[in-house]
Amino acid sequence: MKRKSSTKEPSQRQLRVGEQLKQIIAHTMTRGHFSHAALLDAGQVTVSEVRVSPDLKNATAYVMSLGGQDMESILPALNDQARVFQKEINRQSNMKFTPRVAFKIDRTFDEVQRINTLLNEVKIVKDDSDISEDEE
Repeated sequence: MKRKSSTKEPSQRQLRVGEQLKQIIAHTMTRGHFSHAALLDAGQVTVSEVRVSPDLKNATAYVMSLGGQDMESILPALNDQARVFQKEINRQSNMKFTPRVAFKIDRTFDEVQRINTLLNEVKIVKDDSDISEDEE
């Protein structure tokens, strides 16, 4: 009897397919055969994660350029050129269906920076309170 978990965690198959798609997308970006001018330097774009739907027909690729620059022009260009990535996925994988790929900005870098800032502020406040107690 299978137990259903309350959280929707990806299956092993979704994780494996997501990693395979990540490799294919990254390899396709480094080759740079795009007709869109914003993607000529697509080698500067990092694919951090690819999440695949449970039916494996849709995939979301989370990307970020180095330094987070030019994402306003790169993201629409990637979504316009999604067919190029789908053709490569179809060519390099042995999947029954080629997933439809959508690109989104990876916000985890911003979240990590925000958390580090908060932790540093807490550390500074704690250090200041330790100094005041020693003076008394």
